[in-house]
Amino acid sequence: MALALMAAAAILPGCTTYSPPSRAFNEASIQPYTLDSGDRLRITVFEQPGLSNTYTVDQAGYIAFPLIGQVPARGQTLPKLEKAIAQKLQQGYLRDPDVSIEVDRYRSIFVMGEVGQAGQYSYVPGMTIQNAIAVAGGYSPRAAMRDVDVTRKINGQILTGRVPITDPVLAGDTIYVRERLF
Repeated sequence: MALALMAAAAILPGCTTYSPPSRAFNEASIQPYTLDSGDRLRITVFEQPGLSNTYTVDQAGYIAFPLIGQVPARGQTLPKLEKAIAQKLQQGYLRDPDVSIEVDRYRSIFVMGEVGQAGQYSYVPGMTIQNAIAVAGGYSPRAAMRDVDVTRKINGQILTGRVPITDPVLAGDTIYVRERLF
């Protein structure tokens, strides 16, 4: 009996290592999209076909743009990046640049744990955790199906929270489907 209680005491702290997601974790899903490494952008400068192209946010968080060089993109929203590029182009290159940006390809999501095919997958806006699990081949026979652990970068911090499978996925999320105990 004492041995069973000690074993339970040793196991229970492991079960409590994940607390409910913080408020910032949940609020991140309703914030405007912010750019990060791996996002590919379609940038159009009106009447400037030589500048209009697709650009990828590099590992350092920058895009290399003709004439103006490295432009910081990590953590920026699309309107802020449009304004930053337009301002730099006004400094000796174009009189009144009209810049528009669309996300051509979002950074990947990662699905791990008890799924059919763990790996890296394309993010689609509006995707839920349940959709991401389906794309990864569904649950394995040993999967805990009620909730999952999601690791997400918010304001430069990496946070992990346990969320229901109906929650939205954000680009760059890592989803971990745990093994059920029984």
